[in-house]
Amino acid sequence: MSRKEALSSFIQQIHGRPVVVKLNSGVDYRGVLACLDGYMNIALEQTEEYVNGQLKNKYGDAFIRGNNVLYISTQRRRI
Repeated sequence: MSRKEALSSFIQQIHGRPVVVKLNSGVDYRGVLACLDGYMNIALEQTEEYVNGQLKNKYGDAFIRGNNVLYISTQRRRI
């Protein structure tokens, strides 16, 4: 499997699942991945904003511009 195919497969697997998006500024956004494009622009639903590990705000939907994204990680579901 090529690197491009592996990335595409990963994106398909996490679509609709809880993720953590870490920004270059250090802020974390946690929510359900609604959309991700080739520029790494991200749309999240049920979004929570964390600064220094502390919950700062809750948003219904959020759009994050790709040039601000450090990484995207899957979030374990809370039991």
